[in-house]
Amino acid sequence: MREWARVQWSITIVLIPLLLVLFQQISVVSPIANAFAIPLVSFCVAPLALLLIIFPLELIAALAHEAVRLCFALLEWLSALPGAVWQQHAPVLWTIPFAVAGVALIMLPRGFPGRFLSVFLLLPMFVIRPAGPRVGELWLTVLDVGQGLSAVARTANHTVLFDTGPDYYGWSDAGRSIVVPYLRGEGISQLDLVIVSHDDIDHAGGTAAVLSAMAAGQVVSSAVTGSYLDGWSSSTPCRAGQAWTFDEVRFEMLHPDAASYARDDIGDNDRSCVLRIESESGVVLLTADIERRSERRLLRAGNPRLSADVLIAPHHGSATSSSEQFVAAVRPKLVLFPVGYANRYGHPHPAVQARYRSAGARLMRTDETGAVIIMFDQTGTEIVTWRERKRRYWHKK
Repeated sequence: MREWARVQWSITIVLIPLLLVLFQQISVVSPIANAFAIPLVSFCVAPLALLLIIFPLELIAALAHEAVRLCFALLEWLSALPGAVWQQHAPVLWTIPFAVAGVALIMLPRGFPGRFLSVFLLLPMFVIRPAGPRVGELWLTVLDVGQGLSAVARTANHTVLFDTGPDYYGWSDAGRSIVVPYLRGEGISQLDLVIVSHDDIDHAGGTAAVLSAMAAGQVVSSAVTGSYLDGWSSSTPCRAGQAWTFDEVRFEMLHPDAASYARDDIGDNDRSCVLRIESESGVVLLTADIERRSERRLLRAGNPRLSADVLIAPHHGSATSSSEQFVAAVRPKLVLFPVGYANRYGHPHPAVQARYRSAGARLMRTDETGAVIIMFDQTGTEIVTWRERKRRYWHKK
C-alpha cells in the first residue's frame, strides 16, 4: 500500500504542469478514483471479459457489466463532490519551465538538499495570472465557434459575454466546448453581464452550459423567454437607450426599441440586441443578426453613434443585411465575419464583401483566422488572430 501510494503521489505531481497547460484543471480526487477503479478493472472486469470468450454465458457477462456499472457510479459520485477538480487560468509561458524544474526537484530522493525550493518553483504557475486590459482599455475576443457568434469584451475589472455560440444539434454546444474553456483559460471565473442577442440556435445554443458553469451578474436578451433561456427567468429585455460604464469603457444598447416587443411582425433576427462599445482607442459595434429592416430603423433614428472602427458584420454577412446606406453610416475600418468553414448559407455573401471593400474596410473571417483578439489599448489598436498566435503545421495550405 505504501508503494502504491508513492506511485500515485508521483504521477499526480508529475502531471500538474502538463494538465494545467493543456486543460487548465487538475483532478484532486484522481488518486482516490484510481484506488478502486484500477483494481476493479484489473482483477474483476478484465478477467471476466476474458472468461466470457471461453464460456459465453450470460451470467459472466452480467457480472462484468455490474462491475463496470458499479465503477462508473462511484466515479460519477466522486466527480460530483465539491472541489473534485482544481480549475484555474492557463499558466503564463515563463512559469512552465520553473514548474517542471520544481516537479523534478520533488521527485529527487529523500534527503536531497534543497527539495523545499520546489514549492517556490511551482508557485508562479498558480499565482501569476495572464495579462489583462488596464483602466480605459478594451479587449474584444470574437471566438471561433463555427457558424454562430460568441464574443468576450473585457475591461480592467469586468467581463461581458455577447452571445454563447451554437448548439451543435444536441451532441455538444459551443458554450461547453469553447466559451467556458476560453474564459477559464483567461482566468475569468465570473461574468458581469451575459447578452443573448436573440433566441436562434447559433447565437444562444451555449447559454445553458455557460450559465451553469459561470456566475453571471445579469442576463440580458431580446428573447425574454425561450428554449435557450428557460430556467433563467431573471433575464431582462435589451432595449435602445440602456447604457453603462465599466472601467471608463462605455457600453450602449442601440437596438431594439421597447415598442418592438409588442409587435408580432418583427422576427427574432430583426429584434437582435445591437451593442456599441466605446473605449479610449476605438469603437466596436456588435450587430448580431439584424437585417435590412433593422438597419433602416437604426438609420431613421439618425443615430450618429453608428460609426465604429470595428464592426461584427450583421447576420454573418448575409445578402439580406449590410445595405449600402448602413455600410456608409458605420464606415468601419475592420469588418469581422463570424462564419463556419464551408457553411451551407454561403456567408459572407460576395456582394456584401465587395460593399465593405469599396468602403475601404479590412475584412476578416473566423473560418480563416480562428478566434480574433482586438486590443484597444493606450497605444492604439492591436489585432491578433488565434492561428497567428497558435500556429500549427496543418494550417499551411
